[in-house]
Amino acid sequence: MAMVETKLPGGVTVEAAGHYGFPSYLIHLFDNRANVSYWDFQLRADWKTLTVEAFGSYDYLTIQTDNGRPATPTRPAVPPTVSEERLDFYRLQMGDHQQLGLAACYSIDEYERDVIKKHERTRRDKEDDRTRHMIELRAQTGVVFLTYKATAALDAIARRVTARAPLFDFVAPDDVHHTIWAADAGETRQLVDEFARVPALYIADGHHRAASAARTRAELQAQGDGGEAGKFIAVAFPDSQVQILSYNRTVRDLAGRTPQQFLAELRKQFRVTDGPARPRHKGEVGMYLDHQWYSIDLAGVPSEDGSHASSLDVALLQHHVLEKLLKIGDIRTDKRIDFVGGARGSGALEQAVNSGRAAVAFSMFPVTVADLMAISDDGGIMPPKSTWFEPKLRDGLLIHEI
Repeated sequence: MAMVETKLPGGVTVEAAGHYGFPSYLIHLFDNRANVSYWDFQLRADWKTLTVEAFGSYDYLTIQTDNGRPATPTRPAVPPTVSEERLDFYRLQMGDHQQLGLAACYSIDEYERDVIKKHERTRRDKEDDRTRHMIELRAQTGVVFLTYKATAALDAIARRVTARAPLFDFVAPDDVHHTIWAADAGETRQLVDEFARVPALYIADGHHRAASAARTRAELQAQGDGGEAGKFIAVAFPDSQVQILSYNRTVRDLAGRTPQQFLAELRKQFRVTDGPARPRHKGEVGMYLDHQWYSIDLAGVPSEDGSHASSLDVALLQHHVLEKLLKIGDIRTDKRIDFVGGARGSGALEQAVNSGRAAVAFSMFPVTVADLMAISDDGGIMPPKSTWFEPKLRDGLLIHEI
């Protein structure tokens, strides 16, 4: 047990304490197959009337069986630091869905040349926070989610690598199963060669992380200290395995209309029928209004400018319903609209309306990976809040020091 207290400039007082257990030394006296470790810390900072406290701990136990293999899944007390060039495969599993991608450091030069393609605009204030975080840590801890058009050769290497024992294998508190395998030197060379044949990568999720990594490189290079900042950490999943869920909408009021008046206005422009909570196909939107589900048929509804992006259901709903009827302009800033990820299901939409937090809810048919790639290839921008990716990559599991 150790404790330290110090005063920093500005009148900040910091107290830190930590404890490291040595049970493994005692247990080894009786059974050298067991490996046990434990540590914890407490941190307190006081500044004027503000007090911040942080706590953390870590423990693990492994027991080797007679054949030398662990009796339970193991993980190292400290995540390994990789100094040599190596690639990893990262599998996410949520329920029956699983996807396996290549974890690596990807080129910011290719990001800036649009070999790694984008479909979303970023906000400068969000970039500022992440850029400052990377520069202060000299590390990237948030992983970008990429996708690419699947190839048989890359799939074959993935099967070979994942036939071995994993480096990490655990289920997180949100029930997402994370597994990581390390490729050997020969497999790494093969992966580099095969990825050189992939014509483009696409950012699925993590535009702000990638943009912030590019800004971090520029700032560090301007200081003459670029280091490893020319790459950003990401996992690239084949398009055949990527799952995009719907990104649904709730609106707090009906712009002065009663539910009956709003329904009548909709029926003047669209075919509206009783329908299921979940749309059955593209061009159909589910609407929960006044304790009942309806289907809005958007088939044949003209898009705003004829582009692929403006023909998506989320864009058609925005232009013809949210903007024209409910007077919602910029959905990124309007406080009358909220968004519900598809993983929460239709029950979350019903609850929002039934509780009075919203007057109406819209259930969307998911955008496809093919839509995302086509819009990116055209240099287009997808409508805001049009994709919801599940399962999520876990921050801090893989770190790129820059």
